[in-house]
Amino acid sequence: METAGNRNILEVVRTMQPTLRKSDRKVADVLLEVPHRILNATVAETAELAEVSQPTVIRFCTAIGCDGFQDLKIRLAQSLALGTPATHSAISDDDTPTEVAQKIFDYTITSLDWARHALDIEQMNAAVNLILKADHLEIFGFGASAIVAQDLQQKFPLLGIPCNATTDSHQQLMAASMMKRGSVAVAISNTGVTRSITELARLAREQGAKVIAITGETDSPLVHYSDVVITVETLDNTDLFTPTTSRIAALVVADVLSTLVARRLGKAHNERLTRMKRYLRQMRRNEMF
Repeated sequence: METAGNRNILEVVRTMQPTLRKSDRKVADVLLEVPHRILNATVAETAELAEVSQPTVIRFCTAIGCDGFQDLKIRLAQSLALGTPATHSAISDDDTPTEVAQKIFDYTITSLDWARHALDIEQMNAAVNLILKADHLEIFGFGASAIVAQDLQQKFPLLGIPCNATTDSHQQLMAASMMKRGSVAVAISNTGVTRSITELARLAREQGAKVIAITGETDSPLVHYSDVVITVETLDNTDLFTPTTSRIAALVVADVLSTLVARRLGKAHNERLTRMKRYLRQMRRNEMF
């Protein structure tokens, strides 16, 4: 897992803003409102923009985890290279189609970078170990999380791992209640508070199965019933036009997870996978005629 020092500084400031001192928040406000001006400003110019003292600017840099003002500017340049910060990505009725597209791309790129740096590789490896030992997988998700569950169901049979990802709540309940020692449940919920998913995780665990949670919250009811927690931390919010970055990030994590599993299966399996893909290419060509 990468350190906070590598994370997108604009989003670090955004999330820390409510906890900063009043004078430090003034610097945060200016940084988030006009980041490009701060990128080319001196300490004195930044202090003037924020209407604070120069020592306050330096203290602000330390408060958000930077080694001085120059380090802040370096990290700010890196963040701006990723695209517009989430605070500038709210879509309004006045936006042109071009602006809407730009904002959604920028917001998604920024959020994916945030999720990437928050990902705990040790927990990912622990999930891989459970999956490789599993007799079969039951994958649970509702709504946007059901899309991620279906994606995993498509991937794991290619790796020779039996799995099921029904979206019917009754069948999910039956599947969880029939699990046993040696099987693994993958419970997907961005909030971690969806009652049905939490109950499925609890029920599966009671039957002796191991539970892997894929969630955006580290402290939630779902986490309490999980053996391994893959945290997919994003910048999702409830604005009317906000893109569902949590789903996109979870799909990327599903790719990472399945790839890590595939790498552990050995050369013989990968050769079978290559052969299967060759057959698919041949079938697609035949369908064109």
